[in-house]
Amino acid sequence: MRWVFEKIWKMIGWEAIGDVPRALDKYIVIVVPHTSNWDFIIGVLARGVVGFDSKFLGKHSLFKPSFGWVFRKLGGYPVDRTKKGKLVDQVVALYRNHSRFVVSLAPEGTRKSVSEWKTGFYFIALKAGIPIVPVKMDRIHKKVVFYAPYWPSGQIEKDLPELQKILS
Repeated sequence: MRWVFEKIWKMIGWEAIGDVPRALDKYIVIVVPHTSNWDFIIGVLARGVVGFDSKFLGKHSLFKPSFGWVFRKLGGYPVDRTKKGKLVDQVVALYRNHSRFVVSLAPEGTRKSVSEWKTGFYFIALKAGIPIVPVKMDRIHKKVVFYAPYWPSGQIEKDLPELQKILS
């Protein structure tokens, strides 16, 4: 199946740069910017080309019976964004219940332009004791860039600006 992803990837002219941390069994991937529905397709293709198994969180409305099976098959977990609270703990439990587990998400939490990231990914990493792998989707140069794992210190006011600088 990987050859299909590679063929499409080559046809559309994208490139993956950097390394996926294969020595790590668990980590959370943050991908920026998230401004288009095409980000999902590019992300799935990149995942197939680079060859790593990453799950994703998606708004619950994507998982309705008509197409929900497709998103689940692709590794999706539905999230109801209208219910505040327990999401971090639910995702941490997923990490604790699997020997190998990776989730990719957009820290903006939406496709709209935002001035601040949501912080759930940070607290998931902190509580699960896992690193954050920053990934930049550069549409202008058609590159998906993987950066080195970043271990959260617990000082969010220091760590978030550092992550944002890495991805700028």
